[in-house]
Amino acid sequence: MTAPEDRPAPLRVVVCDDSGIFREGLTLLLEAGGVTVVGSVDTVPRLMDCVSAQRPDLAVVDIRLPPTHTTEGLGAALDLHAQHPGLGILVLSTYVEAPWVLTLLDAFDAGIGYLLKDRVENVDALTGALRRVAAGGIAMDPEVITSMIAARRRGTVLDRLTEREMEVLQLLAEGRSNAGIAASLSVAVKTVEGHVASVFRALDLEAVEADNRRVKAALVFLAAHEQRANRP
Repeated sequence: MTAPEDRPAPLRVVVCDDSGIFREGLTLLLEAGGVTVVGSVDTVPRLMDCVSAQRPDLAVVDIRLPPTHTTEGLGAALDLHAQHPGLGILVLSTYVEAPWVLTLLDAFDAGIGYLLKDRVENVDALTGALRRVAAGGIAMDPEVITSMIAARRRGTVLDRLTEREMEVLQLLAEGRSNAGIAASLSVAVKTVEGHVASVFRALDLEAVEADNRRVKAALVFLAAHEQRANRP
């Protein structure tokens, strides 16, 4: 049995959303999942002050915040990343907005997530995403990926991939580990490793130590679908 002192400390999280009811419900869900909410705020200035004072592991930020309720949360996420590079950030949105996702993935090489609000009632999925982001991983909402992959792929770099490689890339873009991809596809981890290597080669992602090729692959995936979506 694991001794109490050997157990990992609970995640410390700050929540920012302008809806008091949503914040209260989210706080209850997080605490039920073993997460400690050290701050609950409703504006960007309060979020910045709270993070500076509490030094949490992660900030959960709504993308639409006062005063204009457009992209204040996106700006806050970028500012927090600049001021607190080790802070994980999970952005919540009501909508699938590819440009926002691309902006975040372009600015962050690790420790970022984008989830739709209607999924937060799933405690296990939510806390799993939080822990992945806090550990330096990436958590993308499956609907974001699914909506993009539904677009026609003709004329994009993704045409270089086989159907299986596309499945692997989709799961990789959601932030899954090789083991997670293997479990989802019911194949061996070694098989996934081979597919991931093939994806990197097909997308011309060379093995450079300073680069996170998994993040770059996700960027290529999302950018290709954004290119298709913006065509007349």
